Amino acid sequence: MRSRALATAGAVTLALAAMLGGGTAAAAKPAPATSGHSLLAAVKAAALAPPDIPLANVKAHLTQFQSIATANGGTRAHGRPGYRASLDYVKARLDAVGYTTTIQSFTYNGATGYNLLADWPGGDPNQVLMAGSHLDSVTAGPGINDNGTGSAAVLEVALAVARDNFQPTKHLRFGWWGAEELGLIGSNYYTNNLGATERAKIKGYVNYDMVGSPNPGYFAYDGDGSAGSGGPAGSAEIENTLRAYFTSINVPVRDTAFDGRSDYGGFIRYNIPAGGMFTGAEGIKSSAQAQLWGGTAGVAFDQCYHRSCDTTSNVNDTALDRNSDALAYTMWTLAGAGTPPGETVYTDDLETDKAWTANPSSTDTATAGRFQRGVAQATSSGGTALQLTAAGGTNSLVTGATAGAAVGDNDLDGGTSSIQSAPITLPAGTLSLSFSWYLGHLNNASSADYVRVRVVGTTTTTVLNTTGAAANRSASWQTATANISAHAGQTVRIVVDAADASTASLVEAGIDNIKITRS
Repeated sequence: MRSRALATAGAVTLALAAMLGGGTAAAAKPAPATSGHSLLAAVKAAALAPPDIPLANVKAHLTQFQSIATANGGTRAHGRPGYRASLDYVKARLDAVGYTTTIQSFTYNGATGYNLLADWPGGDPNQVLMAGSHLDSVTAGPGINDNGTGSAAVLEVALAVARDNFQPTKHLRFGWWGAEELGLIGSNYYTNNLGATERAKIKGYVNYDMVGSPNPGYFAYDGDGSAGSGGPAGSAEIENTLRAYFTSINVPVRDTAFDGRSDYGGFIRYNIPAGGMFTGAEGIKSSAQAQLWGGTAGVAFDQCYHRSCDTTSNVNDTALDRNSDALAYTMWTLAGAGTPPGETVYTDDLETDKAWTANPSSTDTATAGRFQRGVAQATSSGGTALQLTAAGGTNSLVTGATAGAAVGDNDLDGGTSSIQSAPITLPAGTLSLSFSWYLGHLNNASSADYVRVRVVGTTTTTVLNTTGAAANRSASWQTATANISAHAGQTVRIVVDAADASTASLVEAGIDNIKITRS
């Protein structure tokens, strides 16, 4: 990771919406013999499950990077032979498993630098999902945490794609950048020279820079703007897919700013959605952070940051393992593995009346902006989108379809509002619920405000629960997917509710394109 002095130029400030994803997939267990149809379904489900990335494999790559540095003057910096040897190592591993690799060269400070791009065959070429990391170190040391950890995690996830023969809807591309430590030179060269048409094909970029700090924190780039400026539309989905993985293993995550400090900078400059994880650099871990994550308060997250002691001994295995698995989960989910193909059990695009009932329990307290199926009137305040037209067609479930002459007219105001589907009978099997949603609010909102989606049957499953904050959050349609197989064989209802629950504030929410499939 480059120094903060270099990071301050070109910081990007764009506000966006959030998304909450699902959990991890458990390892498959042997099952008794069954029918061909059931066996096929089991094989499909296993193929779509995000893999557990072996920590030993990731650490083996770090050992190679250390050996390369040791053999080349103790460094893998731009213009030094250790950098090119690191790139050749990564390229050889990818070539061996079927990637199409490209070396891109550039010149900086009188030396030739290199980026490495690796494309996995298949997927929609107009829908590209990328993950990347910088491969160079500073001149002073071998750069094993910064950024051998990110480079090794990205490499091993790419190799897992090949091991699983993963064939997602989107096209997968991985990148390793040169000369990041000198000012994001390699990644900026890539995005600047890609061309507008090719840049528009990249639908998301996940950046991994320092994910094994020895005194680690767990920070996600603030894609939804809940704690700062946010990122381009779609960044919230990346952030909260990463967060969903850590929620599933009960590890709290905190925001870190999109401040232009790492290689995502060249992507968000062109409004490409981005996100990623970070375990801390030269910053000092506070007492509150030590209580949250363990480790030592009053000590840097990485005391060897940009120093010769940034060796293989300067890595926290637990942090590296968790972040490697989180990247795999995120790539599998965002690439199109979240909704397996199969039989459609239920679908509602809200264009016709399928008997949704507002205020089904007669407990709603909102005085205006109650949930209804209707044609929403788009509205915004000072550039912050609050209510959106439907994600598809003309109708959606919306908190007060007619926005009114002023943005505060007919918004969700002063309480809670709910709406419930007609009964849905679910078959046996592996079931997935997907839908589009948004939450928009101004900075008079709070964490008491929310939008929530639940599946209510014999038991209740909350599949979305996104809260507000005292910040402007621009509404943006996001896609959520959840496994609801626990309700197989039940008759259920989908319940959507939202709240403006503390002081009166400006809050809007919407739901569209609801679908349940069986694989």
